[in-house]
Amino acid sequence: MLAKPLDSVDSYIAYFSSHELPVLRRSMRALGELHSNEDRISGRSLASEVLRDPMLALRVLVYLETHRHRKQNHDITTIDRAIMMMGISPFFDKFGKLPTVEAYLASHPKGLVGLLHVVSRAQHAAHWARDFALLRHDIDVDEVTVAALLHEAAEILFWCFAPVCMQQIEQMKKDQPGLRSVVAQQAVLGVSIQDLQEALVQAWHLPDLLITLMSDENAQNPRVRTVLLACDLARHAANGWNDPALPDDYTALAELLHIKRSAVMQRVGAPEEMWAPVLAGEIAAE
Repeated sequence: MLAKPLDSVDSYIAYFSSHELPVLRRSMRALGELHSNEDRISGRSLASEVLRDPMLALRVLVYLETHRHRKQNHDITTIDRAIMMMGISPFFDKFGKLPTVEAYLASHPKGLVGLLHVVSRAQHAAHWARDFALLRHDIDVDEVTVAALLHEAAEILFWCFAPVCMQQIEQMKKDQPGLRSVVAQQAVLGVSIQDLQEALVQAWHLPDLLITLMSDENAQNPRVRTVLLACDLARHAANGWNDPALPDDYTALAELLHIKRSAVMQRVGAPEEMWAPVLAGEIAAE
């Protein structure tokens, strides 16, 4: 594990690329159960389990890209297509027995808590992005779902391989309320996590479409905006429904989805005592 920062984005990419990425323990349990019924499961049901774990999803896509057939002339941008390309039995052969983050971080319980917190955010972001994409009649909701799930990949990697550094960042933010996350990251890691995320997906040759969907530079594209707003919502909601940034998230989503703010709040599970007054105000204004 990294006890001190490296000197560049390239150094971090080289380090992460040389280490096997562990996955959630529940993923290994779920795949074990599915494997015991291999003859009766579908690629879609297998993909739904993979999409619960951003580390496993990342491993699947990176593996498929590094083992790309010379005659393959199109990118694989969803997990179910990846499994279809590999085959169910080969999938279990490759991913049925992987190291787990719970074992890897056994001596760093605070690091494990931090990692699981980011994983939870990624799961919520993927769920909401999928729901928003369905509401928008997106051309491929699975692509949007995967992009949202992997949007926090670099932060997950840091919690996994540099938990002490990540705890230092969290402590800085507690000691200095209002300190921007990127400033704390630069101070402790020497790089911003966002910069590493952008470089990492390029270095690991994720499909261009997924890279585009995860990029802030394309924020005006409705598909990209769906991903980014779902990730913003997940990050802010993780602080509680009273987070001051959430009202702006609701407004932006209402504009994207062409529905009322109160409908957005209900759709994402905000407490009734928060959305009911908004709904009353909307009715009064009509």
